[in-house]
Amino acid sequence: MSETKGQGLAVRYAQWVVHWRWWVLLATLLATVAAAAGASKLSFTNDYRVFFSDRNPELTAFDKFQDIYTKTDTILFAVKPKEAPANLGVFTNDTLAAVKELTEESWKIPYSIRVDSPTNFQHTEATEDDLVVADLVKNPGSLDRKTLMKDRKVALEEPSLVNRLVAKDGMTAGVLVTLQLPGKDPDEVLDSVSHAEKLLDRIKADYPNLDVVISGIAPLSASFPRASMQDMETLIPIMYLALIVAMGIFLRSVSGTIATVLVVGMSAVFAMGSGGWLGVQLTPPSAMAPTIILTIAIADCVHILVSMFQQMRKGLGKHEALIESLRLNTEPVFLTSLTTVIGFMSLNFSDSPPFADLGNLSAIGVAAAWVYAMTFLPALMAILPVRVKKVDEDKLVFMDRMADFVVNRRKALIWQLGLVIVVLLAFVPTINLDDRFVEYFDYSVPIRGDTEFVADNLTGPYQIEFSIGAANAGGIADPAYLNHLENFANWLRQQPGVMHVNSFTDVMKRLSKSMHADKEDWYRLPNDRQLAAQYLLLYEMSLPYGLDLNSQINVDKSATRLTATIDSIGTTKQRELKARAEEWLVQNTPPYMHASATGTTVMFAYISERNIKSMLTGTVLAFLLISASLMFALRSLRLSLISIIPNLVPAGIAFGIWGIFVGEMGLAASVITATSLGLIVDATVHILSKYNRARREKGYDAEAAVRYSFSTVGTALWVTTAILVAGFAVLAFSSFKINAEMGLLTAIAITAAIFVDFFLLPPLLLALDRRRVVRGASEPVPAE
Repeated sequence: MSETKGQGLAVRYAQWVVHWRWWVLLATLLATVAAAAGASKLSFTNDYRVFFSDRNPELTAFDKFQDIYTKTDTILFAVKPKEAPANLGVFTNDTLAAVKELTEESWKIPYSIRVDSPTNFQHTEATEDDLVVADLVKNPGSLDRKTLMKDRKVALEEPSLVNRLVAKDGMTAGVLVTLQLPGKDPDEVLDSVSHAEKLLDRIKADYPNLDVVISGIAPLSASFPRASMQDMETLIPIMYLALIVAMGIFLRSVSGTIATVLVVGMSAVFAMGSGGWLGVQLTPPSAMAPTIILTIAIADCVHILVSMFQQMRKGLGKHEALIESLRLNTEPVFLTSLTTVIGFMSLNFSDSPPFADLGNLSAIGVAAAWVYAMTFLPALMAILPVRVKKVDEDKLVFMDRMADFVVNRRKALIWQLGLVIVVLLAFVPTINLDDRFVEYFDYSVPIRGDTEFVADNLTGPYQIEFSIGAANAGGIADPAYLNHLENFANWLRQQPGVMHVNSFTDVMKRLSKSMHADKEDWYRLPNDRQLAAQYLLLYEMSLPYGLDLNSQINVDKSATRLTATIDSIGTTKQRELKARAEEWLVQNTPPYMHASATGTTVMFAYISERNIKSMLTGTVLAFLLISASLMFALRSLRLSLISIIPNLVPAGIAFGIWGIFVGEMGLAASVITATSLGLIVDATVHILSKYNRARREKGYDAEAAVRYSFSTVGTALWVTTAILVAGFAVLAFSSFKINAEMGLLTAIAITAAIFVDFFLLPPLLLALDRRRVVRGASEPVPAE
């Protein structure tokens, strides 16, 4: 058998590793320990803003908005009596006492700057010539029925409260806490939410007749690290157990299983420790890196061990078999690792930093796995005792029979599989790109169920914000401005999905009524600028500390904040609502009132769309680099061009299947092609590498080369694919929806890839490469 220069180097390297095995083990262990020390520097971020890069325009706009008004980090308590009179609802002494206690105690939550509830709502009343501004509910616990009914009537007629802090049926009340987080301590959000949760537990214990839940932006942020920890505590052990069982079944070697488990564990430790040294902050996506690394790192080990065991079954000694295995696998294992690294590194083009972190950590882990597979694994296997049992002949015959089937039915397979692929690809455009960021979590994370409780009983989970400018300082008192603002608020209230609109005009109408002896016909906007300014000044002077209008108007009174609370609608409808609202302002208001919508909801509404666009460049570049790598390694333009089909088709098949059975996809869609591309290529690389070796070195014709590739690498590919699919399928159990979808889609894509590589790629080779001139004639395919 002739050897190329590269194979000669591989043999000499393998001999070196076997000879210096103890030193190789020591060096790799020391490197692992050094990297692992960085794991202590890893931390979980609890800021949802981490999903947006610094250059994200929606984040930039939101930061500018928050610089004008108060921050929008909030905690919302929702209170609903388990049993209450329908004509009173939450307006009973017991429930109002709980709401008042929640309101007062919420001021003690760290970083709390404002607390709003039905009990402390600043209700205005006219008393002779005076304007009285006071809490709506006074002394709950000792109120008579007449007062309770009156307070209920006022609350249900107040636009600032209904569908915001009081349900329209009066059966649920809310306590809204606004936080001002300095941003200096990474635990600020967790401190606030933990305090709120302790308060929640105390209220639930003191008032067992109430259902009380917690929601809001701050609890949502706190749920990110909790979901990450939950996944790491459950999925990684499951993955390790699945790994050990799979290795035991497929390799049937205790030594091989031990060595593989150590390699994948060291790879994950090296990657996460390196992440700590690099200052990576863990998020739900990046926290999945260990599980992905554990899965991918197995493939290198399996190929080396399976080849080693095959050589030992042929009669070679352990060391000789190990050296021959490294000779056969050095090039394809390096190439598959390289292409996988390229695929994950392309995630750096993502507009969402957590996916870049996931890509970098996974790439480091894959590179480390390659190094360990080429150093630690052979060194350890050279030391450990290895007993190889004779394999049933049926298993060897099975790959031969599969090769016969593919060769004999090559034309039919091309047409049949081609038709299936075309049909599946036709369903890709039917996928609806939609997201609901609260639904990023499953029901094992409390924020999901609690937020849905709030949405079902009180108010919507999403908000769209506008800063509506006036013509000049103090211009918010101009009647023309107020009328335009009122028209916009009324238009928004009529839009599908909008549950509440909080507008400055509601304050002005309430003041106008109170300044005219509470006569209903005066519940309208002032028609005189000076009079409106006087109303506003008098009202502001009457407000208690912490309940002023700073959250609704800017400092020089040249703009007001308008907030639309919307129901659980998807991001597509959110973007449509945003576009309609901005267009309405352009068509119906003067230029100084034109405004763009902003807010957390808007940011998440565009993240999938923006990330898909940013990933297009990364995915295309990754594909070009992978194709160039294949062409360079195979030294064949023809084979690299043929490889394009099995490299691209599996992702399309996965999306097609998803379109048929699910039909909706969110943020995971933006990264799945990049993450799966490097993995999909693996089987293609191994088949083409063995096929090309048979053609170039052995002089086989196309049919014999296909049979050779099946017999030499087929079993290992099915084993590694089964493990990869099982590993990524484990991610489907993640409490974080993006991870679950990404894992399931990748598993589908890898499954599609193995079928394409075995049943479509060989027929394509037989059709497009059979006339290539090779040295020698066709000869039988010996087992290798």
